Amino acid sequence: MSGIQDKVVAITGASSGIGEATALRLAASGAKVVLAARRRDRLETLSARISDAGGEAVHLPTDVRRRTDLQDLVALSCKRFGRLDVLVNNAGIGPISPLDDLRVEDWEDMIDINIRGTLYGIAAALPVFREQACGHFVNTLSTSGLRIVPDQAVYAGTKNAVRAISEGLRQEAGANLRVTTISPGFVWTDFAEGTDNPEVRAQLIERRAEIAIPPDAIARAIAFAIEQPAEVDVNDIVVRPTAQS
Repeated sequence: MSGIQDKVVAITGASSGIGEATALRLAASGAKVVLAARRRDRLETLSARISDAGGEAVHLPTDVRRRTDLQDLVALSCKRFGRLDVLVNNAGIGPISPLDDLRVEDWEDMIDINIRGTLYGIAAALPVFREQACGHFVNTLSTSGLRIVPDQAVYAGTKNAVRAISEGLRQEAGANLRVTTISPGFVWTDFAEGTDNPEVRAQLIERRAEIAIPPDAIARAIAFAIEQPAEVDVNDIVVRPTAQS
């Protein structure tokens, strides 16, 4: 049996990209997965795919900007499987652009989803983890927070906010809870399509075609952190293409 077998894992942003790849990998390793995202049709398809392959999955349409949605997600996990072992706070957006574009609504969306969404996940799961005397938070960050570049100031700011929150959570967690942050580099997802600035979007698409790694590369790293023995806390993982500077 792997260290993932029978663990109950809730994943936000599970309808595509890193979240989808993580759900598939963990389910194939024996985890019971609770899938959350805004796109109901994608969740239904993914849940059926996992079930058809012999895995266990439930899903709940979830908007991480609403605290009650995260509370409902954790409640679903506990009702269906009796517990929650891991929460993967993966939902995030990155409509990057120069600050001069003044895309203030995009800035607000990044704050609401990337920061508040993670905090709402923590608020929903932490009491359950405390009651169980075990639990694991996995928070998706970005290498954009490690190397600040033009056009990504607000996006990097939100990811570094979650980095600080995660480190504070780790220090407060005590001996029974684990906290992992993972910083993906250029991954083949629809990240570029979320950017409205045509010049920036074209640059992202071109660079993606040149160096992007598959989402499963990040899923493998998440699985590595989860499968460790309870006394081992893998705190920070950076996974980027070899060709990425």
